[in-house]
Amino acid sequence: MSVLAPARPTSATPGHAAPAAAFTAFPELSRFILRRNWLRLAIWTIVLVGMVAMVFESQRVAFPTQESRDAYAAVANTPAVAALTGLPYGAGTLGGILNIKIWMTLAVSIGFASIFLLTRNGRAEEENGRTELIRAGAVGHHAYSLANQLVVGGLSVAIGLLIGVTCIGLGLPAEGSLAMGASIAGVGIAFLGIAALAGQLTSTSRAANSLASIVLGVSYLVRAIADVQAEGDTPSPLSWVSPIGWAQNMRSFGENTWWPLLLLVGLGIGGCLVAGVIESRRDVGAGVLPDRPGPARASRSLATTLGLAVRLERGPMIGWLIGGMVGGAFYGGVASAMSDLLDSNSPYATAFMGQADSVLDGIVGLFVMATAMVAAAFAVQSATSVRLEEASGRLEPQLAGAVSRTRWALTHYLLAAVWGTVILVASGLVFGLSFAASQSDPDQVLRILGASTAYVPSLLVLMGVAVLLTGWLPRQAILITWIVYGASVIIAMFGPLFSLSDEVIDATPLAATPRVPGVEFDALPLLVLSVVALALWILGLARFRARDLTQA
Repeated sequence: MSVLAPARPTSATPGHAAPAAAFTAFPELSRFILRRNWLRLAIWTIVLVGMVAMVFESQRVAFPTQESRDAYAAVANTPAVAALTGLPYGAGTLGGILNIKIWMTLAVSIGFASIFLLTRNGRAEEENGRTELIRAGAVGHHAYSLANQLVVGGLSVAIGLLIGVTCIGLGLPAEGSLAMGASIAGVGIAFLGIAALAGQLTSTSRAANSLASIVLGVSYLVRAIADVQAEGDTPSPLSWVSPIGWAQNMRSFGENTWWPLLLLVGLGIGGCLVAGVIESRRDVGAGVLPDRPGPARASRSLATTLGLAVRLERGPMIGWLIGGMVGGAFYGGVASAMSDLLDSNSPYATAFMGQADSVLDGIVGLFVMATAMVAAAFAVQSATSVRLEEASGRLEPQLAGAVSRTRWALTHYLLAAVWGTVILVASGLVFGLSFAASQSDPDQVLRILGASTAYVPSLLVLMGVAVLLTGWLPRQAILITWIVYGASVIIAMFGPLFSLSDEVIDATPLAATPRVPGVEFDALPLLVLSVVALALWILGLARFRARDLTQA
């Protein structure tokens, strides 16, 4: 069957009835999508807007004088820092410091929000047959897609507007505040268009998310390379290749340049329009990119639970491994340079050091934790795939043979745990090699490799949350698991900036792990984390074995 089918003939008058009919029931479908996703929309909004307010309050305390802000501006105006956080527009002001500290995190986060939400209500619904069921009623061909796009686009606009209003309420300049909010909203709208295209090109939600996420990752990487090549705060021409670079060039709290917003909105609208054209011509359930025909006979490995699990997770396994290794190489290369710069700025250096004896050890410990977050993200994603297999109805046929539920689930979970550990070790090894080369000290390889492997228990705890919730709260398991992961990352990275107590920070798995090499190694937290992980796994697997299977 051809993927692209001829457009269906219509007897309607061109340009009048036919276009209107294509969007029949659009208001009702918009309300339906809002009702299904209100909690996710609220969480994204509260987290991103709340981060702005909390980071601003912490920096107002950390940089109370113009002298301290000027010292920070000198640190921010360097290639190493620019690669991580972007070019330092207005770095000597509170608004500029806020922009440097939080803008890149907000931009990447809202990009992922647009991708995941649009795919969840788009390609994922088509993949499991709900879209065809909806279209069986009096619903226009493009009504559901348009409703999905407007809801997700509305989220970006709402977050951007609230960020701008929040910044104004905190006493920052109005134009810079609105420019910052608009640039964040623009990134969300741009990746809305990219996600819409990815959903039309691919035939599965996993492939759509992966394709759009790769584009986001490449955009960030291109932006980082461009900012390293920049002269001061003058952007490199390469930055105009990246949508994130477009948004950054709005220069909020600096020159406040508005016209790049047109590029971001144009990309979003253009992507959605092209996606609509493709949708009108392709078969339901198909993608433009043809599925590769498989062999006539399956290999022996696919007859085993482990072989099938590896086959299903093969793409994410390779992608996350490469991402972790690239991140490790990058962190190893910039750690020493950042240490040299921060030595001259003791207040800011202290924030990086934490409990470490030196700025360099503090930065290395922070970067090792960042690579651990990548490995944990893979482990959590892979663990939640157990629930996805159940919800899609693909689990029941797999259990029709001589495979028990416990064995099937444990195989998937152990694969996620083992490969997550592989990512930890590989990224730590590359980090160590890169850092050792910059320091001309081969001993740093084993030192950093050991620091990376210390995060294995925290990885197992975060996976354990997915195991427990899949057993006891299957319908809410994926959402709550990612909320727990996101909260753990935010608290571990920004807890001190938010002035959270040590007890709250240390209660999260990532922060509870000793940040070696900056502090002395202590096995007790790792032992406690291991016991907690074991308990979560046992409770989750026991309940999964006993309960009924539930589809979405």
